[in-house]
Amino acid sequence: MTNTPDPRPVPPEKPLPTDCCGSGCAVCVNDAYQEELDDHEARLAAWRARNPAVDHDGGAGAEE
Repeated sequence: MTNTPDPRPVPPEKPLPTDCCGSGCAVCVNDAYQEELDDHEARLAAWRARNPAVDHDGGAGAEE
């Protein structure tokens, strides 16, 4: 059996305040970011379940 890498999911990049034009687009960059963030949180929870021994509270290299 080989060890398959299981890297921690990387969060999406937050849009800049100037990325939104404020004109009520059907798909705003802020809406798209929120969907990506929700997906990231789900992937992160699954990753944490697969990697229970990893420090989840902001150890070296943690992004939260």
